[in-house]
Amino acid sequence: MPETTPEPPRNQPWENGWVPDSSRAPGTRRLWLAGALALSTIVACATAIAVMDRDSDRPSRASGIPASSVAETPPGLISFASPSTNGVTTPAGKSGPSSAQTSTPPSPGPHDSAAGGSEPSKTPKGRASSPSHSNPSATYRSVQSVNYPDRYWHVSGDYVKLDPPAGSESRQDSTFKVVKGLADSACYSFVTHDGRYLRHRDFLLRDEPDDGSALFEQDATFCPRASAYSGAVMLESVNYPGRFLRHQNFQLKLDSYQYGDPYQADSAFRFVAGLA
Repeated sequence: MPETTPEPPRNQPWENGWVPDSSRAPGTRRLWLAGALALSTIVACATAIAVMDRDSDRPSRASGIPASSVAETPPGLISFASPSTNGVTTPAGKSGPSSAQTSTPPSPGPHDSAAGGSEPSKTPKGRASSPSHSNPSATYRSVQSVNYPDRYWHVSGDYVKLDPPAGSESRQDSTFKVVKGLADSACYSFVTHDGRYLRHRDFLLRDEPDDGSALFEQDATFCPRASAYSGAVMLESVNYPGRFLRHQNFQLKLDSYQYGDPYQADSAFRFVAGLA
C-alpha cells in the first residue's frame, strides 16, 4: 500500500502565537495613518490662516480708521510720503545778528559772478542806504570817514591814512580822481593828483604808479557795497572778496568783514566834493 504525506493543517498559529489577520487587505493600516496625518496638517494650516486674518484686522478696528482711508499701494511698490509744506526755509548765506543796531554784509555787485562774491546782502531796518546817489563820476572827490567826519583819506608817506585837512598840500593829497575800476568797470579806482593809483599791498592801502600788471589792476580796484549808514558805502577788494577797506588806528587797510558796530563804522565812507 503506498505511503502518502499528510497535508499540513491550515490556520495554525505561528511559533510566537500570532495568527495573521486574513480578513482585510494588506497595507490598510499605513493608508489610515497617512490619511490621518494629512487631515491633521490641513486642519492646522486652516486654523493658522484664520488666526492670522483675524489678527490683521484688529489694528484698523482698534484705531477707528475706516478701511477706505488707507491709501492703496500696489504690491511690490514702495510709497513715499509727500514733503511737508510747513517746513522751515533756510535762508541763503550767513545770518546776521538780530539787533537793529548791527548791519549785515553789503549787497553784491555785478562783478561777483566772476570774482565769486562773498557776503549776503541785506541792510537792517531803520538804516536804509543805497550807494547809488554816492556813486562818484570821473571827477575829483575826497573820501570822508563816517565815524570821524572831520577826517579824510590822505596820502602820507606812500600810505593812505585818515587825517584832518590842513594846508593846501594836505588838501591836495586828500583829493582823488575816481575812475572806472582798472580790473572791473563796475567798480572804482582812485588816482592821485600826480597820476598814481591807490592799491592794497600786504593789505595796507598805499599809492603807487601803475606797472601795467594784472595784479596791480586788481589791487587798485574796489567795488562799492551798501553800508549801514545813510549816504555811505563800503569798498570791497575785487581780488579779495569779503575784505573791505576800513581804518584802524587811522590807517587804511583791507580787513575781513565783521558784524560788530565798530567795523561797520570804520568801513563806511562818503564821497564828498574834493577838498583841493
